[in-house]
Amino acid sequence: MARLQLNKSSLARETAHLKTYRRFLPSLDLKRRQLMAASAKARADLAAARAAVTALSKKVGDDLPMLANDQVTLDGLARLTACRRSVENVAGVSLPVLAEIEVAIAAYSSLAKPHWVDDVARLLKEMLTARMQVAIATERSAILQQAVETITQRVNLFEKVLIPRTEANIKRIRIHLNEETMSAVTRSKIAKRKRAAA
Repeated sequence: MARLQLNKSSLARETAHLKTYRRFLPSLDLKRRQLMAASAKARADLAAARAAVTALSKKVGDDLPMLANDQVTLDGLARLTACRRSVENVAGVSLPVLAEIEVAIAAYSSLAKPHWVDDVARLLKEMLTARMQVAIATERSAILQQAVETITQRVNLFEKVLIPRTEANIKRIRIHLNEETMSAVTRSKIAKRKRAAA
């Protein structure tokens, strides 16, 4: 850091910096609060998505105990064919959004497979969709958490470092300038007395 110059131009520069910092701090703080609210909502959405996956797993276990029958092969019955994502801007942060998901159900003979395979196919499609929603919600939550940490660091930099340091610099410059002024006045009075005495 450059050495602080104790003069009027330095005082003007530090005063301008302080004014700028105070002007930007409220908008940074507002953005921090918006991101914190969005992060809390993202965590709630993630918890809801995980709960949906858990509920769906429980439903599969309760409604389809026939899945324990390993003589009916269900491999490749449902698979994810396409997942399109879009981007949403929340308080200046780009977040992924699940736009569309396509799940393909493999063709199977309804005569060769038991009747409950239809329910399995439907529930597998729901499970794949729910798991993709969990993945997107996890990513959104992580991005927002990182954004909150970054903006909090910036707010703290302004509140706890830049503004106090600039205020201290201004105070130091003013004290120095006042001392110089008083010293100049004292010197002029002494010179005046010496001239008057001579």
